[in-house]
Amino acid sequence: MGIKPIFDPHQWMLVPFSFWGVVSFVFGCIVGSFLNVCIYRMPIGKSIVSPPSHCPHCDYSIPWFLNIPLFTWLYLRGRCVNCKAPISSRYFFVELLTGLMFLGLWVTYGRQSVPLVLVYATLISGLIVATFIDIEHFIIPDEITLGGIVVGFICSFLVPSLHGAEAGVFALRDSFLGIIVGGGLIYLILRVGKLLFGKKKLQLPADTLVVFTEDALVFEGQTIPFEELFYRKTDVIAMEARRVELIDRCYSNISVRLSPEELHLGDEILKPEEVLHMEVLTERMVLPQEAMGFGDVKFMAAIGAFLGWQATLFCLMVSSIIGAVVGVLLILLKKQEWSSRLPYGPYIALAATIWIFGGQRFFTWILHGMP
Repeated sequence: MGIKPIFDPHQWMLVPFSFWGVVSFVFGCIVGSFLNVCIYRMPIGKSIVSPPSHCPHCDYSIPWFLNIPLFTWLYLRGRCVNCKAPISSRYFFVELLTGLMFLGLWVTYGRQSVPLVLVYATLISGLIVATFIDIEHFIIPDEITLGGIVVGFICSFLVPSLHGAEAGVFALRDSFLGIIVGGGLIYLILRVGKLLFGKKKLQLPADTLVVFTEDALVFEGQTIPFEELFYRKTDVIAMEARRVELIDRCYSNISVRLSPEELHLGDEILKPEEVLHMEVLTERMVLPQEAMGFGDVKFMAAIGAFLGWQATLFCLMVSSIIGAVVGVLLILLKKQEWSSRLPYGPYIALAATIWIFGGQRFFTWILHGMP
């Protein structure tokens, strides 16, 4: 029995369509449980395979009968059975969201193509992981972005209908164009944004005390981790200081420039890791900032690999609108400041999801008019 008969929609339709809908939801919830593992472990560099599921508070190894998606979290009322520590509601939400997404994919594409459903489910899983990691850590792991580019390219060849193509070679062409256009567009925006908005100039009260600790910049009640300021080796914090105090010496009326690799105090160059504490009196400071991170470039390239170049244009437009609306709402609700950093990955992921569930038809209508 070959692969083709296995995915023959007529064979699948011998079983009631609603049955496969239930299977899709249950399978999605199971996958969602694994996605929770990825969301927790990937950003901290832990294996997603070993050790088995355990409580992050007490390391209690969770037996299979207490690892049932949705049911276990509700049954235990969101607490570890061993130490009673709270278990984030995110675990329940990701399982439910993944189940609903898989069900939606089956309802939308199940009668058309089972392989298409499976490929979209793979992409949706990556979008969910990327979204929750980016929200919490402001990063999108390379396993999702670079891995997504490779998987999307392979899936395009195996399932040409992913790009509306008849043959794998044409789908590969569309996938490659999606990678180039998606990654290229976002990279261009990143570079232009860096040129236009890459520096934030702050005018401070006279003799404001700015403290440089081992891992953060502290001034006027604010603490900004260096990891939020330094995205690349060329990023620099600059100021003209009336006075600079190190642990063993002082300077007066001197320029200060700090990058991830060097600390310039006038003409003197020091290694940042050798300066454990520095205090500066100044009234002007320039901080580096980003329009978006390089992870967003790779993320859009991965989406292009799966969905093609038209999808990347759609995702760019829709994610910009969503991001602007959410940002303004957060500011109005006083949840964020105008200068606050917001993760952009979730907006791209949401736009890609909209494309999968009907955005492509809307995009076609916009380009060619209603048939």
